[in-house]
Amino acid sequence: MANHPIVHIDIPAVNGKDSAEFYAKTFDWKLEHAPEFDYWQFAAEGGPGGGFMQVGEQGATVNQVVVYIGTDDIEGSLASVEANGGKTILPRTEIPGIGWFAIFSDPVGNSLALYKSME
Repeated sequence: MANHPIVHIDIPAVNGKDSAEFYAKTFDWKLEHAPEFDYWQFAAEGGPGGGFMQVGEQGATVNQVVVYIGTDDIEGSLASVEANGGKTILPRTEIPGIGWFAIFSDPVGNSLALYKSME
């Protein structure tokens, strides 16, 4: 069976830059800005990195942190999710020049995401 580590975490933000600066100052996280997406990313020592998803984009809502699980086969992982009682919320979607992601819910209704890098 493939390895499925937690690879990324999206924290909802009304203003990505302000949220990024709060966490950087509070926890000494390193920041990087992807201007082509206006997306602020963080690197937290010892853990997976993540970013600050603009509330309203890709369905991001306040109080809904999204955990991304790495996979080498998004469609296969979604089939497994559904075979075990979960639901696909957003099918495989390209992040131009970066990779692909999909969003699913588990049988309880928690939303999580899958991620596959282009590399």
